[in-house]
Amino acid sequence: MTTVTQAPAPEVTAEERTPVRLVAVSAGLRAPSSTRLLADRLTEAARNALVDQGHEVEVQVVELRELAVPIAHHLVAGFPPPVLDEALETVTSADGVIAVTPVFAASYSGLFKSFVDLIEPDALAGKPVLIGATGGTARHSLVLEHAMRPLFAFARAVVAPTAVFAAAEDWGGSGDPLTDTLPARIERAGAQFARLVAQTPATVGRQVASVFG
Repeated sequence: MTTVTQAPAPEVTAEERTPVRLVAVSAGLRAPSSTRLLADRLTEAARNALVDQGHEVEVQVVELRELAVPIAHHLVAGFPPPVLDEALETVTSADGVIAVTPVFAASYSGLFKSFVDLIEPDALAGKPVLIGATGGTARHSLVLEHAMRPLFAFARAVVAPTAVFAAAEDWGGSGDPLTDTLPARIERAGAQFARLVAQTPATVGRQVASVFG
């Protein structure tokens, strides 16, 4: 009987490993804004969780405030200007998307919805998405479950179980007996999202290719 010894897989250095690509979409209308701040905090939590799992991570941010005019032109003319086309490609090619909007009239902002409407119907299918929203008071928090989660479910994205709403009093607050503090919710949501990103076929496939390619 012949014994076959399998060679161990080559060790992959940080330089050889293909990075996981995260994209944060912020619909805040001011600079700075609490919406962008929440997007940055969620992205940081997800990045840290992925790094702890041994992944290299690249992060990009799409500020919709800067794309308001190109979005309007596209809705009227039907053709995306190059800067908008680049933003759409950035989002659809990401391994995971963090999407954060301010609340207007008990729903996501019109700017946020207009941008999402321009994404090709199947471009988000199977893609992990972490949703967040900001508003004046916690009374608006249900926007995450009755507006944002159904929006991305319609696109067949994989939405992280924990969504994060940040009211004005959450920043620097200590929470209450029924809710975690904002940092705790951000950390939990980021960890859940990171697990989804790490388990997607695209991420797993690239890590295998890095080892055996």
